[in-house]
Amino acid sequence: MLRWSVHLEGGPRRVNHAAVAVGHKVYSFGGYCSGEDYETLRQIDVHVFNTVSLRWMKLPPVRTGGHERAREVPYMRYGHTAVLLDDIIYLWGGRNDTEGACNVLYAFDVNTHRWFTPKISGTIPGARDGHSACVLGKAMYIFGGYEQLADCFSNDIHKLDTTTMVWSLINARGSPARWRDFHSATIIGTKMFVFGGRADRFGPFHSNNEIYCNKIKVFDTETNCWLSTPSTQPLPEGRRSHSAFSYNGELYIFGGYNAHLDRHFNDLWKFNPEAFSWKKVEPKGKGPCPRRRQCCCMVGDRIILFGGTRSGKKHYYLELSFLYYVKLKKILHTLCKIAVIQYSLEQSGLPHDIRWELAAMTTNSNISRPIFSSHG
Repeated sequence: MLRWSVHLEGGPRRVNHAAVAVGHKVYSFGGYCSGEDYETLRQIDVHVFNTVSLRWMKLPPVRTGGHERAREVPYMRYGHTAVLLDDIIYLWGGRNDTEGACNVLYAFDVNTHRWFTPKISGTIPGARDGHSACVLGKAMYIFGGYEQLADCFSNDIHKLDTTTMVWSLINARGSPARWRDFHSATIIGTKMFVFGGRADRFGPFHSNNEIYCNKIKVFDTETNCWLSTPSTQPLPEGRRSHSAFSYNGELYIFGGYNAHLDRHFNDLWKFNPEAFSWKKVEPKGKGPCPRRRQCCCMVGDRIILFGGTRSGKKHYYLELSFLYYVKLKKILHTLCKIAVIQYSLEQSGLPHDIRWELAAMTTNSNISRPIFSSHG
C-alpha cells in the first residue's frame, strides 16, 4: 500500500531545478528562486539531502584558480537536466537570465565534488531548456525542449555515448512525438516513454496556441523507431512540469500544470506498459499540495519529492514529502507510537525543537527536525 508518510520543511526554495539520487543522498542542482540573482554568472549551487538523517547540506563553492578553471563550473541556471552514470553526474542545458540557454556538458564527480567539462565531439544538440534527459546503459538521451537559436520547440532525440563522449542526432523512424517542452521521458527496459509537456497546436513555433499532451509516446532505442500506440482510457489530464519515475516496470507521474484549465495537480497516476493502461493511485496519508516544477527522486523504495510552485502565487514551497512503498501494517505500530509520544511532549510545554528531537530519540526513528546548513 502506498502512503505519504513524512512531511518536512526547511529545504532549499527551488523550482525548475535538477536532482539525482546517489545512494541514500539526493543531489539538487540550481533552479529558480524569486528574489535571487540570475543575471550574473555565479556558480550553480549544490544542495545535498541525506535521506537517513533528514538533513540538508549546501556544498561550499568550488575554488577556481583562473578563468579557464572557472569555465568548468556551470553557472546558476534553471530548466536544465542532470543524470547519474557510474559516479559522475552529467548536467546539461538550462538557461540564465543573462547568458540564455546553454549546451555545454558539465560533469560532477560525486566522490570528489569536483566539476569538469568532458571533451566531446559529434553533433552537439542546440542550447535549450525544458528538455528531458534519461539514461540507458552508458548512453544519455536528450529529447525535446525549447531551442534558443531556432526559437521553437524540439522533438529531436540526441544521444551521448559516455564511453566515447560522442554526441549523435538519432534519425528516428515512425510517427514522432510532437514538438514540446517540460514533458517527461522515462526509460523502462529499452524503451523511452514520453508523457505530457507543452506544445503548439500548429507546429514547432510558439504561436500562443498551446496544447497539453496526455497520450504516451514510445520510442524504441533498439530500433530507433517511434512505435504506434493504442488508444486507452482513462487518461490523466494533459500537463507540463510534472514529475515521472519508474518502479517495478511501471511508469508513475505526479503533479504538473495545465494553463488551459489554470490548474495545478497533485494526483498520482500509474501506467502499465504491458497493458498500455493508466490507473489513478490514491496513496494514504496527507500528500503534497498541487504543484509544478518540483523534483522527484527514487531512493530505494521511497520517493523523495521537493520544491515547486503552485496557483500562480509568488511563493515557492519548502515542502519535502516522502512516499514509502511499504505495507501499511509494517509502519502502523511506529506511526502510532510516534503520535502518542509527540502528543505527550506537546503537553509538556517544552520548546518545539526540543520536543521534535526528544520524539526522534525516544522512537529511534528518522523524524528528526531537518537541518539546513552550509557545512558538512
